[in-house]
Amino acid sequence: MKFKFDHNNINVFNLEKSVTFYKEALGFEPVRTYEPDDKSFKLIYLGDGVSAHRLELTWLRDRTEPYNLGDNEIHLCVTVDDYEEAHELHKRMNCICYENYGMGLYFINDPDGYWIEVLPANR
Repeated sequence: MKFKFDHNNINVFNLEKSVTFYKEALGFEPVRTYEPDDKSFKLIYLGDGVSAHRLELTWLRDRTEPYNLGDNEIHLCVTVDDYEEAHELHKRMNCICYENYGMGLYFINDPDGYWIEVLPANR
């Protein structure tokens, strides 16, 4: 028996704002959308254009307040081929929330407060 990653899910408060952020900050594009007939929720799967892994954004129609992420001890991680260029982009976007110069990495946060670790691809 062999398992492989397919996707991760996060719930988002403002779907359009999140889709825009992930496109601008990471180049992720929508690859699939699902919405039931009653329109009680909407799923948008984002892809990086390279791997088969997807990030599923879930929006719930009846949600009236942002999510409480608690201690927010989970995160996503991406690698990038031009670390310096990515860092400059994220600096301009004002979304860098933590940097560890000694380890050569930094984190950005999305509109809901989820953290994304950014690593150089040649690490």
